[in-house]
Amino acid sequence: MTQSPEHVMHSYAEAYEKLYNRRPRDLRAVDSNWVIVNGARMKLNELEILTKQLQMEYSQSMNNKRSIVSRLIRLFRG
Repeated sequence: MTQSPEHVMHSYAEAYEKLYNRRPRDLRAVDSNWVIVNGARMKLNELEILTKQLQMEYSQSMNNKRSIVSRLIRLFRG
């Protein structure tokens, strides 16, 4: 079941901002099935998939940062 365009766009904007530390520029609904994202027209379900990919990238980047900090702590304790 697809969510409303507003909800999907809000989720995308949050994921985008977390990953890139800025808001997406052009994000608007065309109708209940299509949205405009940075000038490109895409289906709503494609935006949901893109949002999940951004969330995964953010999670991986946070895990990498934690790993680096843990290694530095072990190095300086050692």
